[in-house]
Amino acid sequence: MHRLFHKLLLLVVSLVMLGCTPIAAPSQGEASTATTTLNVVAAASLADAFKDIGAAFADGHPGTEVIFNFAGSNQLATQIGEGAPADVFTSANVTQMNVGIKTGRILTDTQRTFARNRLVVVTPSDNPAGLTGLQDLATPGVKIVFAAKEAPVGQYSLDFLDKAKADGSLGAGYKDAVIAKGVSYEENVRAVLTKVALGEADAGVVYTSDVVTVEGEVGQIEIPDNLNTIANYPIARLSDSPHLELAQQLMDYVLAPEGQQVLVEYGFIPTTGDASGAAPGAVPVEVTGLVNNPGAFSADDLAAMEQATIKATDPGATEQDYTGDLLSTLWETVGVQAEATSVVFTNGDGYSQEVTLEELNADPNAIIVTDDGGALRNIIPTMMPRYWVKGLVSIEVK
Repeated sequence: MHRLFHKLLLLVVSLVMLGCTPIAAPSQGEASTATTTLNVVAAASLADAFKDIGAAFADGHPGTEVIFNFAGSNQLATQIGEGAPADVFTSANVTQMNVGIKTGRILTDTQRTFARNRLVVVTPSDNPAGLTGLQDLATPGVKIVFAAKEAPVGQYSLDFLDKAKADGSLGAGYKDAVIAKGVSYEENVRAVLTKVALGEADAGVVYTSDVVTVEGEVGQIEIPDNLNTIANYPIARLSDSPHLELAQQLMDYVLAPEGQQVLVEYGFIPTTGDASGAAPGAVPVEVTGLVNNPGAFSADDLAAMEQATIKATDPGATEQDYTGDLLSTLWETVGVQAEATSVVFTNGDGYSQEVTLEELNADPNAIIVTDDGGALRNIIPTMMPRYWVKGLVSIEVK
């Protein structure tokens, strides 16, 4: 009993001494050790590039720590809707960014497209199924892993198969045959990549940037432009962020030459000319929806078509000549279906305008042109300026 009492007495004395010990105040001129934490929720495919970008940004902003939550864009948008703490949100498509915007937590005037990507088929490095081309994906016995359709890359994979079905060059029944080979549907693109690299499947569809992160561990089968998809990655601040200014600085860094260069090193397509010389928006425009021949059209593809010169007035400028492809010619090329009633023009920042086909067809001078920077845009003389969309990346016929 005496020994127990002695131990208790020592404990009490120790606690009293600790309670009485003064907390040392920083000396005059001593630097503050307070840390500001930025929470960034980002698409899984950005993991490697953003870790480097976050570290470089923190180095340039002493006292800042950037913490990432990487997952499928659909999962992240759901988390935002459920109130998860975040300062910045990036998505692998505009669709999930719009889901986030609908929650009311994203500043809708802040979203910017900061990178682009495209699809590729990957195989294990030893390629046990002996796959050499896209046609081999339909071979009996092949095991393919996809991302779930709710994830951006999962939907892009289905878009690839839809285009292949419409194109017909890979054979009748190709889409159904390939889907039948699916052995699992993963939550995000990195899970697909991991399964293929480990040899748990014969093939999978991922982004080209993912291959950079596992160089030598997987083989590649290219998907041609007419069957591929250009994925647009938007970034935005959250309205309830306690660090709005710092969040904007991070966004600016991602869009600056330094951030863009890191993205290029990890296989992404930059959105500015600073990192690689590519012009903003200088990517193929995808024509999808109610058309018989969907596809992606580059500036060179459009230049090879019959050109027309029209007069129109750009906002803030005088009337001038524009040379490009008549939309009516493009409609003939893609085969607009009889039930179509409208067209949605969308640019790389997610800005879009919907126009009825009746209004478009009533303007015989509506064209698509290539601007001086190589980006595509529509010119609709009778609907200036609201429905003119610069930096086109998609045209959806509805």
